[in-house]
Amino acid sequence: MPLLFLKVNMRLSLVIPVYNEEENLLNLHNAIHAALDPIQSEWKIIFVDDCSTDTSLAVLKDLARKDPNHVQVIAFRRNYGQTAAIAAGIDHSNGDIVILMDADLQNDPADIPLMLAKLDEGYDMVSGWRKNRKDPFLSRTVPSRIANGLISWVTGVHLHDYGCTLKAYRREFLCGFRLYGEMHRFIPAYVSASGARLAEIVVHHQPRKFGKSKYGLERTLKVILDLFTVKFLLSFSVSPIYIFGGVGIGTMLISAVTLLFLAVRRIFYSTSVLGSPFFQISVMFFALGFQTILMGLIAELLMRTYHETQDKPTYTIREVINAEPGL
Repeated sequence: MPLLFLKVNMRLSLVIPVYNEEENLLNLHNAIHAALDPIQSEWKIIFVDDCSTDTSLAVLKDLARKDPNHVQVIAFRRNYGQTAAIAAGIDHSNGDIVILMDADLQNDPADIPLMLAKLDEGYDMVSGWRKNRKDPFLSRTVPSRIANGLISWVTGVHLHDYGCTLKAYRREFLCGFRLYGEMHRFIPAYVSASGARLAEIVVHHQPRKFGKSKYGLERTLKVILDLFTVKFLLSFSVSPIYIFGGVGIGTMLISAVTLLFLAVRRIFYSTSVLGSPFFQISVMFFALGFQTILMGLIAELLMRTYHETQDKPTYTIREVINAEPGL
């Protein structure tokens, strides 16, 4: 398939986090060369060693010495996790297209030209879909499918495989947000919120030959917890009063209905209001609702300060047609 955009010699940056993958790195390097050498475009691999405890860093240094035109190595002082490694790789890359992939050889570099061709069709991000996964079904595939469905439902960005690291992005859509914690899996949701056009293609998935997987069932719980943050940032970061105010008003309405119920009982059945536990509950709900609204106002002030002091725009523009001179 022709890679039309390569006519303008767009640069490619491959960001690969590494943690204890000594046996895979040389084969991965060779596979990337085999996939990208034919496209005759400028490209570079940014390996980010997340303080590996094996000889991964030594292997990477040797690759950088032998192939300085295509290999860059970033070594962390301690283990920070995959999200931090991806963020560091993106920060140190200069490609017009940024490609993320794992170092365990389960992602196939031969799929990269197909992703570039898909970008050339006008998309801003292409996500890999491991349709035929080569992982244990109960411990890896089932939790992944649950997480993918949950993320798609909450964010509104529907992808089959959020967990597939193999993804390609146009650089401009990776700017404007920072990655924390375990947020790398939500990058498609962030770039979609910036107006990116997303596509998904089926990619090959190879069984792991060397090393051990760093993922477990506990990651599903992390996904659920991170979703709260992602949903808030995507839907309410500009106007947090909507969620805080909505919860506060709802809580105060429950309080009002409870008080009305107590008043009706007092008028028609002469039942004591103060002697009922519902009275204390309604007062507590009213105070809680009022405090929640106040928290929403504080959040509004914080977000406005965040946008204005850092000159953060509240919108993004894809292009301007017939713009006025100087604007």
